[in-house]
Amino acid sequence: MSLRNFHIAFISVATLFFWGFAAWCLLVMGLPEMFKPMGWISIVFGFGMLIYGICFLKKTKSLIL
Repeated sequence: MSLRNFHIAFISVATLFFWGFAAWCLLVMGLPEMFKPMGWISIVFGFGMLIYGICFLKKTKSLIL
């Protein structure tokens, strides 16, 4: 596995973890209120990782590996 492919896989997994944590924070009842802002921040970070992944793919598309 090339470093580029590993990077793409790592970005994908990190994005899914951010959104999974956000879903847990926002949908599970009975959690302390401090988890609500953490859930919204995780959503924002998940979209940030998605944008970063798209930019990374565009930048490295021309590389021959």
